[in-house]
Amino acid sequence: MNTNNNRGLFITLEGIDGAGKTTLLRILAGILGADSGQARILGFDPSAEASALQRHLGYMPQKFGLYEDLTVAENLDLHADLHGVPEDRREELYAPLLSMTALGPFRARLAGKLSGGMKQKLGVACSLVHAPPLLLLDEPTVGVDPVSRRELWEILTRQVRDKNTTLLVSTAYMDEASRFDRVVILYNGKVLGEGRPEDLILEARGHVFHVVVPAWSPRKLEPFLARVPGILDAVGEEDGVRIVVEETAPPPFPGELAQARTGAVSPRFEDAFMQRLAHGAPGERRKAPSSPENLGWENKRTGLTDGAKEESIVIRDLTRYFGSFCAVNHLTFSVRRGEIFGLLGANGAGKTTTFRMLSGLLLPTSGELRIDGQDVLSSEVARIRGRLGYMSQKFSLYSQLTVRQNLTFFTSAYGMGGRRQRDRIAEIEEFFELSPYRDESAGLLPLGFRQRLALAASLAHEPSILLLDEPTSGVDPVARREFWRTISQLSLWGVSVLVTTHFMTEAEYCDRVAIMAQGRLLALGSPAEIKGQARTSECPTPTLEDAFIGLLEKVPPAEASA
Repeated sequence: MNTNNNRGLFITLEGIDGAGKTTLLRILAGILGADSGQARILGFDPSAEASALQRHLGYMPQKFGLYEDLTVAENLDLHADLHGVPEDRREELYAPLLSMTALGPFRARLAGKLSGGMKQKLGVACSLVHAPPLLLLDEPTVGVDPVSRRELWEILTRQVRDKNTTLLVSTAYMDEASRFDRVVILYNGKVLGEGRPEDLILEARGHVFHVVVPAWSPRKLEPFLARVPGILDAVGEEDGVRIVVEETAPPPFPGELAQARTGAVSPRFEDAFMQRLAHGAPGERRKAPSSPENLGWENKRTGLTDGAKEESIVIRDLTRYFGSFCAVNHLTFSVRRGEIFGLLGANGAGKTTTFRMLSGLLLPTSGELRIDGQDVLSSEVARIRGRLGYMSQKFSLYSQLTVRQNLTFFTSAYGMGGRRQRDRIAEIEEFFELSPYRDESAGLLPLGFRQRLALAASLAHEPSILLLDEPTSGVDPVARREFWRTISQLSLWGVSVLVTTHFMTEAEYCDRVAIMAQGRLLALGSPAEIKGQARTSECPTPTLEDAFIGLLEKVPPAEASA
């Protein structure tokens, strides 16, 4: 790979978990050696001239490459030292970086005390401190909100493109592909496709359709369509299901689906990605999920019809202070039985603090919390927790334990033992297709499989409520589809779901969403209602991301940075 021919280009690596994106970036950065083959980066051989090469490139790993016990300024100094930047030039170089990342007021703050979005911007600033001609970024926007994502791309456009720097980045966000000049799709370490995004999208033209079945919700329809031969991909939308098909017309639909209404729609990059993946790696397409009765809910179904008015979670005037800082500020909403409720907000909005109070890990300063009619503050915490399944941002797995040992631990924690425990673990392993990995250490699993295991652990005790804190952060589109199909089916069986996410397309799967900023509620309603509030003559068909960003932009600056 000779980057001298691609100066000033934005190039992205796309692929499912384990495709080889991170390994390739590490080889190109001279951090790993290749077993065979050759690469030329800026005229250097990374395997033989790593030290010389690294003076000419910037590299930002998935965890930003920061030292959390150093301040912002100390992190910049460390990277300047590593790249031999003269001390008399540093302030000149730091000034524009601190200005464009808005980190100037935080030079003395420890990196570990920054929000996720601020850490992301500091990581980019450290990578740019020596003005490299090549910048390698490994999933730089994972785990940060849409506002921070937009700010990052503004930084890269101004600082990188204007200086004719080449950017090579891996990303889990399919909607970011349109920003790039070239896309490389990887699978199992090999290239499945390469070209301009618009050319790859063109391949999917005539193969993408919107499907509606009268009286069927998208949540119910999607898993049925996913099983139909000839359909390569199916994903729920607000008012139907989007499908990618093998031919240039939808295949015959069986049974009740025969009454489906279909219409062709314009393809997007994610459609082209799933089409290329289905053709190049057909074994990767996982079967649609089994019915939830295989996970023990056959006697627990309440359903959306019977339980639509029953409230599983009630939050009234919930407030939490940390010292003088108000993390959650008089928050009020409720979640109904069988509802998928999305809690959205920028990093630091108070979502995780709310989850920790719901799960009994934090006590509120004031306010009311009720779980299935029980007061969280006055009831026995253990009994309340038995009704909850909690999947945290970091998945809360024991990385040194195997899949089977993790499941044994979590089922034991909820009082299971003997034959019932063995049967339950067998059910979970089969449902989530974890049996081939039962003896693998959880920490060595690909991210998508760790996600499956974490969800399995949270469902081990058959909870009536699921708390999911950014459950799909960093996982690929295939893993996200598997996850949401499972969640959607569980909700149809009466399991209530409260989820946080930074993927606005995922928020469309929710029945209702609440948008938070600085611990306060800014908006509450269905995705359609939230988008409707953002409709203007200049933007007649706003996306949920448009509405989200518009609401946050109205928050006063002093309040937004509190």
